[in-house]
Amino acid sequence: MRLALVLILPMLLVGLLVDWYIVRAVWRRCSAGRRFWRPFALWSSVLCQIGAIVAVCWPKRAGGDGELLALMWILYSYLSVYLPKAIFCIIDLAGKVPALFGRKRLRGFASAGIALALLCFGFMWWGALVNRYNVDVREVAFSDSRLPDSFDGFRVAQISDLHVGSYGTDTAFVSRLVDAVNALNPDVVVFTGDIVNRRSAELLPFVQPLSRLKAPMGVYSVLGNHDYGDYYNWPDSAAKEANLRQLVNLQDDMGWDLLLNRTAWLRRGEDSLALVGVENVGDPPFHCYGDLETAYPGDLADPAFKILLSHNPAHWTMDIEDSPDKNIPLTLSGHTHAMQMSAFGLSPAAFRYSTWGGMYADGDAHSLYVNIGAGEVGIPARIGATPEITLFTLSK
Repeated sequence: MRLALVLILPMLLVGLLVDWYIVRAVWRRCSAGRRFWRPFALWSSVLCQIGAIVAVCWPKRAGGDGELLALMWILYSYLSVYLPKAIFCIIDLAGKVPALFGRKRLRGFASAGIALALLCFGFMWWGALVNRYNVDVREVAFSDSRLPDSFDGFRVAQISDLHVGSYGTDTAFVSRLVDAVNALNPDVVVFTGDIVNRRSAELLPFVQPLSRLKAPMGVYSVLGNHDYGDYYNWPDSAAKEANLRQLVNLQDDMGWDLLLNRTAWLRRGEDSLALVGVENVGDPPFHCYGDLETAYPGDLADPAFKILLSHNPAHWTMDIEDSPDKNIPLTLSGHTHAMQMSAFGLSPAAFRYSTWGGMYADGDAHSLYVNIGAGEVGIPARIGATPEITLFTLSK
């Protein structure tokens, strides 16, 4: 897991300013009978800041999986306290605007700030304790005149971004997810990358439940940026290579067909469909391992109906969108998670990716669907952005 200091340090600075404002307000406003709030406000703030600094400075790439999981919860707990505090400060400051004109502070603003802060706190913990386990099945009808006749009505189930290390050894949610996919009776199941956080060993407790994923034409997968071990400090390159081999072998044990820059041909009746799987291709700072020309060694402009599995939707925007020499009607991606936050069709992921969730198209030639994933990384919550299974029904 990559924690950028350019994001963390401003967060800590804002936390210090918020604490200074609240401690100062408590010191001034608490009457003699309620002065016990003064030391509580002061020392709770000091302890929270110390805990956050320790969590940020802890080595993320070298620690064990249990340590990483604990740090995720510590940092999320910090955010769940300081985001509501910041909301209170903003509203309370708004109540002080009349003081600029020589009038009294509006006392009702402080009460409103407290109420909204508590609502934010509750919503964040609903995302961590409840919504991260709710599964949303999204049914998508995809029509294209290029689809072979025999594949009219073909059903494809997509899941993505499991990040199983975020569950430790608890397989309950993943087992329910597998049951939900199987209940849809798809013709084929595809997984579009990021099955682990840092190390292939995270997958070991989940091999048995994931091996129950079944479809008549098989289960196919590709790798995501987290699957290569790039976010762990390995003793040498041989250890990192062994980690990737273990991931490949584990997926084989699960009965999944991992497409490493390779095409699988699905045949139905007298027709065929190309399922093209590339290794990770993305925008910086993500490493590029994929090669579309290697994955499909024929002419990409040929008339074969192709579904491309590519983890990062930036691959589509960089290389496929508006490309007349690539006949790839549908690309399936994941990666964004909708930043695990969304409401009313909006997400902060839109500031990072123009294609962050749902269906996109450049006209009739190329379409992209971005699955917002089922797991989580960084923060152990989904505030909105409910874990997704996508069921596509293809039609001519």
